[in-house]
Amino acid sequence: MACQPDYTQLSADIKTWGVELGFHEVGITDTDLTLEAARLTDWLNRGYHGDMDYMARHDGRNGANRTDPATLQAGTIRVITARLNYEAADTRDSWQVMADPQSAFISRYALGRDYHKVLRGKLQMLATKIASVVEDFQYRVFTDSAPVMEVALATKSGIGWRGKHTLLLNREAGSMFFLGEIYVNLPLNIDTATSEHCGTCQKCIDICPTQAITAPYQLDARRCISYLTIENKGAIPVEFREAIGNRIYGCDDCQLVCPWNKFAVKSVEKDFAVRHALDDISLLELWAWTEEEWLQRMEGSAIRRIGYERWQRNLAVAMGNVLRSTTTIATIKNTTTALRSARATATPLVLEHIDWALRSTAP
Repeated sequence: MACQPDYTQLSADIKTWGVELGFHEVGITDTDLTLEAARLTDWLNRGYHGDMDYMARHDGRNGANRTDPATLQAGTIRVITARLNYEAADTRDSWQVMADPQSAFISRYALGRDYHKVLRGKLQMLATKIASVVEDFQYRVFTDSAPVMEVALATKSGIGWRGKHTLLLNREAGSMFFLGEIYVNLPLNIDTATSEHCGTCQKCIDICPTQAITAPYQLDARRCISYLTIENKGAIPVEFREAIGNRIYGCDDCQLVCPWNKFAVKSVEKDFAVRHALDDISLLELWAWTEEEWLQRMEGSAIRRIGYERWQRNLAVAMGNVLRSTTTIATIKNTTTALRSARATATPLVLEHIDWALRSTAP
């Protein structure tokens, strides 16, 4: 029969079990997010959340839960946080992909299996292990699936510090990792937050194609390419389309330029291996996929959640940027032919971006 353990030993065991399950680091923190609550309010008041209305709700389901873990899972007094590296070892160099306008750039985190499923499985296994040695264990697992301030919690738990691009940074792993949490009712030992190591560097701010990082630790999502290509459900504002380049799902520039990512450890997780050559594939090849083909190939991928229409919208913008940047007759012909052939069946949203693309031919 399970019994109440020595919580100091259990805290150490949880970290060991987490690593055995494949996590690269596990930390533990309390639930006090008072400071982050003030920052969130300021961010929302600036309107930086764009159309992500769920970020602004304070109805007991999202707003309050986000800054008070116990309202999301009753009895929560500690949060176990875990990180899992995601960049596959054999991925084509990101800068090379972005330097080739005819290639499609997809954020490195989305090249393999949907991380929600991978992390949730590992976190559930960790929770099950804890339950085997603790009586009356109450918990809830989260993988970016509920209003959880994961960067703030991971920072408090000592896994890293918040970089000026607002992502979590770790001295041994950079920023290319996923975060997951387990809310628990156990009085586990709390880890100490680590110090910050960005110094005077602001490469992430300087490189942002749309100047979405308005100041250190301030991100205006309305300008962010990740938001524009993933969260945004409508038309991509014309003023940002050229800056998007060939980024059709997300943007990694602020991570790629960060000096700490020189130390990023490649993932050996098989589920994060590149699928369908998405790290080295042309825009025209992706444009040729029918909706049925796209749904089949995106099965189990995080990309699938944006839907085929937004996928085509993003591709149309990137193809317009091909026309804008090239004078090669063959490229212009192939790209314009592909775009024009899709006009008859395009939705109004996609059609608007196709027509913009066709007006983008370089002089």
